[in-house]
Amino acid sequence: MAGKKKGPVEKIALQCSECKRKNYTTEKNRRNTQGKMELMKYCPFEHKHTLHKEAKIK
Repeated sequence: MAGKKKGPVEKIALQCSECKRKNYTTEKNRRNTQGKMELMKYCPFEHKHTLHKEAKIK
């Protein structure tokens, strides 16, 4: 059984602040970016650019 590697890079999801759906996944280096990541991304459900905040992947 393979275990998870605990390194500086982790996978995160980006959640839309308006519709609350997780639209994007990306990786983040915990050493360089210590706070929560926030990006303006296109939301296909809202049909406009909205603020997407970091959320955990289940």
